Amino acid sequence: MSDADERNPSGRKPLTLGARTGSGTVQQSFARGRSKAVVVEKKRKRIAPGASGAPAGKDAGTSAGKPAASDADKARAALAAKAKQLGLSEEELIRRQRAIARARAEAEERDAKKKAEEAEHARKAEEDRKALEDQRRREEEARKEAEARKKAEAERAAAPDPADIPVPVDPDTAKPQRKVVDKDARAKDEARGGDVEDDEGRAKKKLAPAAKAAPSRSKDAGERRHKGRLTIQNLVEDDEGRQRSLASMRRAREREKQRRTQGGTEREKVARDVVVPESITVQELANRMAERAADVVKFLMKQGQMVRAVDFLDADDAELIVEEFGHRVKRVSDADVEEGFISAEDAEETKQPRPPVVTIMGHVDHGKTSLLDALRSTDVAGGEAGGITQHIGAYQVQLKSGEKITFLDTPGHAAFSAMRARGAQATDIVILVVAADDGVMPQTAEAINHAKAAGVPMIVAVNKIDKPDATPDKVLNELLQHEIVTESMGGDVQFVPVSALKKIGLDELTDAISLQAEMLELKANPDRSAEGIVIESQIDKGRGPVATVLVKRGTLKRADIVVAGVQWGKVRALTNERGAQMSEAGPSLPAEILGLDGAPEPGEAFSVVESEARAREIVDYRMRQRRDKSGGTGGGGTSLEQMMARLQQNEVQELPVLIKADVQGSAEALTGALEKVGNEEVRARVIHAAPGGVSEADVQLAKASGAPIFAFNVRANKQARDLAEQEKVEIRYYSIIYDVIDDVRKTLEGLLAPEKRETFIGYAEILEVFNITKLGKVAGCRVTEGVVRRGCGVRLLRNDTVIHEGELSTLKRFKDEVNEVRAGTECGMGFVGYQDLQKGDQIECFTVEEIERKL
Repeated sequence: MSDADERNPSGRKPLTLGARTGSGTVQQSFARGRSKAVVVEKKRKRIAPGASGAPAGKDAGTSAGKPAASDADKARAALAAKAKQLGLSEEELIRRQRAIARARAEAEERDAKKKAEEAEHARKAEEDRKALEDQRRREEEARKEAEARKKAEAERAAAPDPADIPVPVDPDTAKPQRKVVDKDARAKDEARGGDVEDDEGRAKKKLAPAAKAAPSRSKDAGERRHKGRLTIQNLVEDDEGRQRSLASMRRAREREKQRRTQGGTEREKVARDVVVPESITVQELANRMAERAADVVKFLMKQGQMVRAVDFLDADDAELIVEEFGHRVKRVSDADVEEGFISAEDAEETKQPRPPVVTIMGHVDHGKTSLLDALRSTDVAGGEAGGITQHIGAYQVQLKSGEKITFLDTPGHAAFSAMRARGAQATDIVILVVAADDGVMPQTAEAINHAKAAGVPMIVAVNKIDKPDATPDKVLNELLQHEIVTESMGGDVQFVPVSALKKIGLDELTDAISLQAEMLELKANPDRSAEGIVIESQIDKGRGPVATVLVKRGTLKRADIVVAGVQWGKVRALTNERGAQMSEAGPSLPAEILGLDGAPEPGEAFSVVESEARAREIVDYRMRQRRDKSGGTGGGGTSLEQMMARLQQNEVQELPVLIKADVQGSAEALTGALEKVGNEEVRARVIHAAPGGVSEADVQLAKASGAPIFAFNVRANKQARDLAEQEKVEIRYYSIIYDVIDDVRKTLEGLLAPEKRETFIGYAEILEVFNITKLGKVAGCRVTEGVVRRGCGVRLLRNDTVIHEGELSTLKRFKDEVNEVRAGTECGMGFVGYQDLQKGDQIECFTVEEIERKL
């Protein structure tokens, strides 16, 4: 490699200066005080060898050789000077120049590629424009030809044949007269492009209509530029002259292509039988017709109705829409959606034996839960607050013989009457637990009434026989007062003495249950969709709405779609009372289900439906019924004038309360108990009662209504606590229902106006009236009976008529203020705000004592 190659590794030609070139350095100034020295070269036109004026031979070689080497040296020197000026080495300067050259080449390549793409895009746009113009021209020609053909056919049908019209001849000139030519026929011939005759009968060649009608591209483009963008106003003003867009043409070509690929056959519209209830949404109606909701909305807008897809339509409008879309209408009532929800009784051959459902009922603290614990060998009562059951528990017990019994444990407190009624309705056998030391109590009698109303057999279990003061015979006599006759007295009610604490008589009790169940011949069909009753429901923070259900018949499985009251959902999980997962739940088996969209009301019947649409239909109907019912009964039959008058007179003072409980049954029991507390002057009003913890929405509702929050066996989250502290909303936590009722009762008693009791203390007679400057009129009196005290209430009697009632302002004995004056003593009296005193008036003195009232 030569020295030149080493100095120029890239192989590119080094910077050189041609012959006879002048160079110089120019200082360039830039922004912010920067400057740069630039070498300026001036090149002259190169003269080819042998031309005029150029040296030849050896001189030419000398002039072409030596200066070339000198120019290379000059270029290297200039390069070195420039590198030194920039503070770079020659290699760095060369690399920089190469990078600049590569960047310029890449930029030129990108520009060339971009120009090529723009040219291709312009070419495609021009092709599309030409295709669009050709399509429009063909459509225009076809339209004109169709119009001309239609017009010609109409004229041929209406006018006589021109050949039948004779041509008159002038005998003098022997020339034919002017032929009558139909202008419309001539226009038709012109449209066909043929030869026509003018008024003189001469043939005249006409241009083809296509050539005449087709405008030039430049003219057409100019018209489009003149029209500008397509707006709503242009569309309305010039709807006839509007041209189809390029996208529209592409869609039309795609549809034509698809139609051809499908053999030119379009899908025939299917006429459906559409069930139309009394009220239906636009979206649901479109789904039943298998049409788009947008098409239904568009049709209604054309009819002048501005609706949305979620709006409701009545049956008449829905019927009109269905007929307009070419379907058949089947009118049904709203109540028809409930048909088939609870199916008819199963055939006897499909039924199989099922375990009995036993409900334990009785008075509070008589040992119902303890007896169930003894049967289950568990301790449920220990987990209940205060040792009392506050919601229904459902359990299944397997006996030593292999038989299974389902137990429902109901609360005994008076507030849980609704729970006991639900337990009696869902059961096959009722066990009436009566304490041997207490006997029949109020809730015992209520449980007897519930069992009689449900029509279920009863077994009397006398508990606590291990106590010294137990008297089972007394219990039997007391039951006779309620028409409960045991077998020992010749009746049909089984009587079993037991002790839950000592576990005495448990086998006899289970034998009695098995015997009663055998007599009832309990059967159900397990091979069908499940139906049953909701025992309890709650909102679990981790699992969401949880419902405890009892399957009456059929088998409940996972992924079944369940409707319970106004709640529905797909069963995501099935668990038993111990929390173990189950794949299915058969007849008489209690289970907890997860997956509902809310907590259903306890006591509601549940059933499995075939689809989500069916579930929504039933739930929507029930919610509409509930809204109509609540709206129709609002106000309790009281007019607005009566309500305003009552509020102005303060006849009734209400204490608003918001209740959150652990389960729906507890919230229901609290609501019923609190609404019973009060009288005609004060009462509690539950504005909201629901299961679940206290949330921010509950605090906001309590703030808006001015109500405290009673949290029963639940707690408030941190956000709710902070908001309650900020909004000054009181949250009270309870675990026993007695405490809630007692606090509300005390609060209502504080709202009651105290009772005023008046006590007579004495009489006085006015002997003389004195007018004192600073005090006004003062009466000189003698106390005739009893005593007169300062600050007591007084009545001024004149001729045995009360003319004033007020208080004493002053009571003096001589010149001294005294607290009281007894009978037979003279004194001076002054009245507060009253000066009309006369000699001989009687003064009656009394005291008023305020006594607190109780509910």
